[in-house]
Amino acid sequence: MIKQKTIDEIMETARVEDVVEDFVNLKRRGVNLIGLCPFHNEKTPSFTVSPSKGIYKCFGCGEGGDALKFVMEHEQLSYPEGLRYLANKYGIEIEETEVSDEARAERQHQESLFLVNEFAKQFYQEQMFETDRGKSVALSYFKQRGFREEVIKKFGLGYAPAGKDTFTLTAVQKGYNADLLKQLGLTSQYWRDFFRDRVMFPIHNLSGKVIGFGGRILVKDVKAPKYVNTPETEVYNKSKVLYGAFHAKQAIRKRDECILVEGYTDVISLHQADVKNVVASSGTSLTVGQIGLIKRYTENIKILYDGDKAGVKAALRGLGLVLEQGLNVKIVLLPDGEDPDSYVQSVGTDAFRNYIDQEAKDFIMFQAGLLQEEAAGDPVKLSKLIQEIVESISKIPDPIKRSLYVRECANLMGVDEQLLVNEANKAVEARLRKKEQERQREARQQERARRLQEAPPPSSPKSLPQGPPPPGAGDEPPFPTEEPGGITDLPFEELPPEEMPAPVREKPVGDGFQERDLVRILVTGGDAQFDQEDGLTVAEYLIANVEDVLDEFDNSLYQRVFQIAIEALSEGKAVTPKLFLHHIEDDVQRLAVDLSASPYEYSENWANKWEIFLNTQKMPDENFAKDSLSAMKRFRLRKLNRMIRQNADQLKAVMEKGEGDYMVHLKLDQKLKQLRNELAKELGTVVF
Repeated sequence: MIKQKTIDEIMETARVEDVVEDFVNLKRRGVNLIGLCPFHNEKTPSFTVSPSKGIYKCFGCGEGGDALKFVMEHEQLSYPEGLRYLANKYGIEIEETEVSDEARAERQHQESLFLVNEFAKQFYQEQMFETDRGKSVALSYFKQRGFREEVIKKFGLGYAPAGKDTFTLTAVQKGYNADLLKQLGLTSQYWRDFFRDRVMFPIHNLSGKVIGFGGRILVKDVKAPKYVNTPETEVYNKSKVLYGAFHAKQAIRKRDECILVEGYTDVISLHQADVKNVVASSGTSLTVGQIGLIKRYTENIKILYDGDKAGVKAALRGLGLVLEQGLNVKIVLLPDGEDPDSYVQSVGTDAFRNYIDQEAKDFIMFQAGLLQEEAAGDPVKLSKLIQEIVESISKIPDPIKRSLYVRECANLMGVDEQLLVNEANKAVEARLRKKEQERQREARQQERARRLQEAPPPSSPKSLPQGPPPPGAGDEPPFPTEEPGGITDLPFEELPPEEMPAPVREKPVGDGFQERDLVRILVTGGDAQFDQEDGLTVAEYLIANVEDVLDEFDNSLYQRVFQIAIEALSEGKAVTPKLFLHHIEDDVQRLAVDLSASPYEYSENWANKWEIFLNTQKMPDENFAKDSLSAMKRFRLRKLNRMIRQNADQLKAVMEKGEGDYMVHLKLDQKLKQLRNELAKELGTVVF
């Protein structure tokens, strides 16, 4: 286990904004930062990072926590793995105590997968730099492409030797598990090297770890494919990976634009030319996962194609998914015979940037112009052209953007704007109808599966009833029908992420509202000063006033928060927000984030721009003493009302049974009501 001293150092050092910005494009808004949530698909930013509080919170899907929680959720890491990630990021040395064999084995398996891939990368590099064949074939190939040695090493390029099992034998001899070699796709089921006589391109995840490889063959006139990639593994899912994303993410965020190319060498060549905001889809159509990866850093994507218009037209058909995800897409057609690699090397960085900036055309307008050339003078082709353009426009989720495209395309093609509006609306309705049908189909399938699971096992032939079936048998269908009350009345699958409502907070019961308010003050301002003269903190004041009734709390989680604070004070620790925000119990941490985060903030413009100041009280975040008094009075008033009701019930029981001293209950009733009325008067509350 990682020692507590190391954990404390990691948590003190890690800055939530630094960690989140490795994965999300954040923009300043007041004292906070905002961006698109990486945990659900959204078009309007609802993801907030508070550097001062050290937390993030999405007000769309409800996810929230500290820097450690973010990397655990985003990278699907365990608690120790998340700590190791942060320790590695900030260069903190980890001190550990002994761990169980089971926990050690689980952790080592995950680490071993990355270690084997890292060994493979180093092996391929050594083969290229230290063997005659590697130098003469692979290294010379990269240098002929114009790649400098420092860039070759930065991207980890290498060479897989031609031997049928050279890599496998070397790895096993060095102690690497043979089964892991198979699991990672480096060795075939027949113990042969998967990559042979190919130049190698390591593929990294966003953390910089090697998760797979691409290999390009060097020998011509063979039947083997030009490129082969690592098969799907525990750590490599090609639909969620973009080549070069690790090296490009900072530049993409900085320039607020992602350049998409086709191949590995295009990425490396552009990166070498200081065009670093570039990634490759590796020759496949973009997937939702890859588009989501880009969208974390920018909503602007620029796609580069060579001069082959026929190939471009075919490629454009696969970009509807990009439009559906709300990205702003521009197309750049490079000069004939040029690809990004060759063109940047022939004209240089500045000329290349100028060209792609000047020649970039909006996707819809580019598609319209390209198809219009093809349909010139042919009404039939023009009709088909309009249908294709309308289909593309209908995929844009923003209705305002859709209407602007309709207007521009109508002007470009010389057709009535209303005609395109009508056709676009039909296409949108058809798409929504199709999605609804798919939801219904899946709901039916889920219901069938549920009923099959709940159905009793079939009877054996010996137990089957003899003779005619009983009356009514077979009258009821085995599964729901489309009639009212059937499957169509069942709830469909949950809304798509972009349509998800804000998370619904559990409705407090009993005195839950008042208890939550006290917990809010304790969590967010427990270390604030309540009384300057006595040195009393807010936490000490709250605990002193609720400790005797803590067992009577209606909400067990709120009760647990106060218990944590009491334990901290007994150990001489301060009750700070970090005590709860970094707490190991998930429900405590989640509550602390919910109480600390708010979609609203006090605008600095009130004072800086309008010169309107708070005169009767301190700023909200500094007003804990007054807030504590008010909240405690409301809490005590609530408890007094409860005690009055309980005493009244006891008095009624005494009078009905004729047993007990009812005068005691009468006097207690008077005293409780007196206290209640005084407290209500202080709060300005009317008591009935």
